[in-house]
Amino acid sequence: MSGHIVAIGGGSFEETAPLREYILGLARSERPRVCFVPTATGDDPFAIARFYRAFSELDCSPADLTLFDRTVVDLPAFIRAQDVIYVGGGNTASLLGVWRAHGLFDLLRSALADGAVLCGSSAGMNCWFRASTTDSFGRDQLVPLHDGLGLITGSACPHYDAEEQRRPLYRSLIADGFPAGYAADNQAALHFTEGDLVTALSCSPEAKAYYVELVDGEVIERELPARRLSRSER
Repeated sequence: MSGHIVAIGGGSFEETAPLREYILGLARSERPRVCFVPTATGDDPFAIARFYRAFSELDCSPADLTLFDRTVVDLPAFIRAQDVIYVGGGNTASLLGVWRAHGLFDLLRSALADGAVLCGSSAGMNCWFRASTTDSFGRDQLVPLHDGLGLITGSACPHYDAEEQRRPLYRSLIADGFPAGYAADNQAALHFTEGDLVTALSCSPEAKAYYVELVDGEVIERELPARRLSRSER
């Protein structure tokens, strides 16, 4: 049984509230176990508190996995027990480095193969792809990364409408040979299963998602038809 990946372009838990219900609706359990992974913010307690506040409204069992002050001894068993793994935003490069050190790459691949839902926003979008764009090395310095999990082939670009440098950088990178891939505005998301796109999703009329590729030497940006979500999607 293959699971799902929901890659969110950005936005707070409140701004993407309909996506929470959509994600829980994909879970293999009626009352899903939802684990928040805040690695990208260095296990920021405020990010963890916001997660619990958001998901306590829903019919699920929330938990969190901190790695900087790790308390989970049997990490494989813990990951296997989760129905949904929600990755928070922050520093993508640091997240990937910490995950490698703790052996999380293989555990997440196995979780997906076993039917879990992997999801997240910003860095939590980037991590599932082979390549991505990130400001991990400075807010004013967007750079490409090539060392994501690769559960989805190609590249990712979050915050496509929210940060003015994102769109021109992504298009420029693809023009120079960066892998084609998916861009998502804040409050937009992309749902994949078995590595293939199922649908684009949107929490607002303005939020869009795109497939961007190089065709005959020209960068083509194709807007993806999006399913508009509202509350009570589950």
